[in-house]
Amino acid sequence: MFYMGLDLGKMRDFAALAIVEQSDRGHLAVRYLERAALGTPYLRVVDRVAELSRDRVLNGQCHLTVDATGLGVPVVESLRAAASGWRGMTGVTITGGDRARQMPGYGMGEHWSVPRADLLGRLQVLLEKGELTISRDMKESRNLVRELIAMRARVSGLADSSKEHDDLVLAVALACWQASRAGIGFGNVRLF
Repeated sequence: MFYMGLDLGKMRDFAALAIVEQSDRGHLAVRYLERAALGTPYLRVVDRVAELSRDRVLNGQCHLTVDATGLGVPVVESLRAAASGWRGMTGVTITGGDRARQMPGYGMGEHWSVPRADLLGRLQVLLEKGELTISRDMKESRNLVRELIAMRARVSGLADSSKEHDDLVLAVALACWQASRAGIGFGNVRLF
């Protein structure tokens, strides 16, 4: 199964797409990374993501998780309307909250509110445990690693948060969050 994570940006931040593959044993591997140029219209991003999802390998075998924070809601609506090959789609509003909550979809389908710390914390745990690998052969691999290092420095208070992008990290984090949810086996049922 494949999980696509889409972090939206346009003027100051890039729109970034990550595709993560989950093996039968649950191991995750970043298989594809792409950044749209600054200023790329959202509809072009929608078309590109839909096009990639229809690839013979991904078609019907991927789940798309999209950053629906701020202006993301209209993009989520456009993605839902696009002819696509994803099996499912989830909108995520990234918050500073204390726990993930399922939100009303308001006609957009599945929608969650997820703390940024949860997304990044889960990604960090996966990397530390060796449960997530990143291929060095991808064009954006170096940028992803650079973002991961900068993010760690920001969390430690050793770097200025305004200088580095985090779009690739968030795209990977969204894909991994969805993969981890799917692996739990409880679906959308709240346990407590």
